[in-house]
Amino acid sequence: MLAALGAMALLVAVTVGSVSMTLSEFWLAIGGGGDPLFRELVFSLRLPRALAAFATGGLLALAGALMQVLLRNPLADPYVLGISGGAAVGALASMLLGLGTAMVSGSAFAGALLSTLLVFGLAQGRGSWTPTRLLLTGVVIAAGWGAVITFMLSLSPADRLPGMLYWLMGDLSYARTPWLAWMVLIPVLIVTLPLGRSLNVLARGPLQAAALGVAVKPLAWLVYGLASLLTAVAVTTAGSVGFVGLIVPHMLRLVLGNDQRIILPASVMAGGALLTIADTLARTLMAPEQLPVGVITALLGVPTFLFLLYRSR
Repeated sequence: MLAALGAMALLVAVTVGSVSMTLSEFWLAIGGGGDPLFRELVFSLRLPRALAAFATGGLLALAGALMQVLLRNPLADPYVLGISGGAAVGALASMLLGLGTAMVSGSAFAGALLSTLLVFGLAQGRGSWTPTRLLLTGVVIAAGWGAVITFMLSLSPADRLPGMLYWLMGDLSYARTPWLAWMVLIPVLIVTLPLGRSLNVLARGPLQAAALGVAVKPLAWLVYGLASLLTAVAVTTAGSVGFVGLIVPHMLRLVLGNDQRIILPASVMAGGALLTIADTLARTLMAPEQLPVGVITALLGVPTFLFLLYRSR
């Protein structure tokens, strides 16, 4: 069902826009026939953007699912915990220095990993960390990264500032090469699926997991490293898009239960579909003007976040 939803979201993203096309015109374009304008529209503009949106949504939702089971808290996601902020700082620093795409991706990963180390280290202190303490530390680190981003923007050249601001709000307008996102998403999903059993045990608590033979600390560091990698690639592809990793895994758990062997692949499919639909709305609601996709996800995510806060009061 989720696979069908994902395919439908991709189909809508490719066929709907300021220049609409029928299904027959779409299939002709895919087959290499039909109007050359439609072929150019599909292969050069809409299909790469839709694939980038789907992969980015899958990356963020998978990262959120991993963080939530590790912290045993439905409010945990890369955006709230400051991982997205660290990745954004790293990417912005590379942009200001005029470095290439590969360096931007590497800097985003370095920033995400640094943020992870800061959150994990500060939350642990001299004792062991708790999920609540880790979440609060992440919120504070996220606020700190926000201040750093503001400082960097104040130093940016005036001609580059609008593009950087738009990118920070989440922007898929320039996502023409989605392959890096897919090259990370698929292997990480393959790696995490065998961990589903251990993650199910870990969800009961670290003491019970250790008693049942789970290597808790190595698993925790692996989850943090994978979440950092997923977030960094997502930020590099589409900027700082919030709340996808918060909404999708939690809602799926309400419907499908808490078996991570089901939740992890389902999060990829549902997150990809959600961000693809959000990006389609972002570029069609006020066409020919385009909204940042982060605006759409925030409009969905903020009420959900407040609802979860209310439930966990």
